[in-house]
Amino acid sequence: MTAPIPDLVLNNGVTMPPIGLGVFQSPPEETAAAVDTALRAGYRHIDTAAAYGNEREVGEGLRRSGVAREDVFLETKVWVSDYGYDQTLHAFDKATGKLGVETLDLLILHQPIPTRFERTREAYRALETLLADGKVRAIGVSNFMPGHLDALLEQASVVPAVNQVELHPYFQQADVQAKDAEHGVLTQAWSPIGGITFYPGWGEARRSVLEDPTIGEIAAAHGATPAQVMLRWHLQQGRSAIPKSVTPSRIRENLEALEVELDEQELARLDALETGVRGGPDPETPSDAYFDMVIPEGPEA
Repeated sequence: MTAPIPDLVLNNGVTMPPIGLGVFQSPPEETAAAVDTALRAGYRHIDTAAAYGNEREVGEGLRRSGVAREDVFLETKVWVSDYGYDQTLHAFDKATGKLGVETLDLLILHQPIPTRFERTREAYRALETLLADGKVRAIGVSNFMPGHLDALLEQASVVPAVNQVELHPYFQQADVQAKDAEHGVLTQAWSPIGGITFYPGWGEARRSVLEDPTIGEIAAAHGATPAQVMLRWHLQQGRSAIPKSVTPSRIRENLEALEVELDEQELARLDALETGVRGGPDPETPSDAYFDMVIPEGPEA
């Protein structure tokens, strides 16, 4: 019998479903249908971001599904051009206006921006205010490396509940996971099935983790897909995973990773696939162009 994967308990006692639907690079015109499909299939966790440009469609999909708002863990991110105390408070208003909700379950900072870290600190201070005011249930960060987390905690009064980072079998960020664990921060994997290893527009040809022979062998042994194997690897090691798809069959298959169970040898084989090669942007070297992206106002403005 497959061991169940319980909801994850964040460091402030809030619970979060371990698998969520990610909508990074989901075209707005496909996002509402993907969210609707996911919620009807049984997902109860959706991850989006201001910078994805599809918060409105996430809200539309939520309403279309008929699932009650209080039954869905809704997570979004503040983009760097809205960093700063007052700006970040307003970013919450923009996000909730587009999503069509009054509160958020998790609000996180999208990038650490070490070159302008004082603005990052001020943005996080705004998240702490939103938490204290009951407008968000939990707060966190994304793409924070160990040094960024230490620097934030020098002045923060609330330890982030979540750190969302690139994490898949080819890039496991053991140092980040260890630092998160040291502070009681939950590690959440973006690109959990290695999508970043074959996204178009990222330069040189990449080796797709979905086509890895070791993962294929393990999947075949379980009558599962490679994606399901990778997702179960995350879940059994205590991480949150937010796979992205707009394809109904894959959305359902990803949730069925809950029904796969890997043994210790299989987990170790997946751990051994580490290459140390990052697929996405390096958080240590942010681009000034990040600040050129202006997040539009919500419909209430």
